Amino acid sequence: MKRWYMLTVVGADRLGIVARLSETLYHGGCNLGEASMARLGGNFSIMLMAQTDTDIEALRLQLAPLARELNLHVHLDRIEAQLHEHVEPNLRITVSGADRAGIVAEVTGALARAGFNILDLYSDVAGTAAKPIYVMIIDGFAPQGAETLEAALAPLRKTGVDLRLTPLDTLIG
Repeated sequence: MKRWYMLTVVGADRLGIVARLSETLYHGGCNLGEASMARLGGNFSIMLMAQTDTDIEALRLQLAPLARELNLHVHLDRIEAQLHEHVEPNLRITVSGADRAGIVAEVTGALARAGFNILDLYSDVAGTAAKPIYVMIIDGFAPQGAETLEAALAPLRKTGVDLRLTPLDTLIG
């Protein structure tokens, strides 16, 4: 019986990680589903869904040689999800402000209290070493609409955080 697994891989960024991992999974009988991959600092991180009739221990054994060779940290979980069983984002929030501790907690806390479900979050530090600017791009689902979020985020604007809300019309699948 085919089962879905969530595979998380982290290692030093280098050429060919995705190619080698996907090849290993393919030759091990896996069908890949949704994935998210990103370079963070000098590391590369991968989260992906893989479907196979192989049990979790056999899948770990298939991945072990590649993990040793490329010095990758691999984590594997059995999941009950299926493809296309997710909420589509209807709103993008772009955030920028002076880089400081707490900006992510403040913004995401206000969003959570307003009922906003974060589906994807990208962040980076721009600006200069002397004046760093923290930037976040957050895609998510706002069941109450943008107006509720505008009110929830208003106090943050008074602290110098710039917030822009943009409706999304995503076509996936």
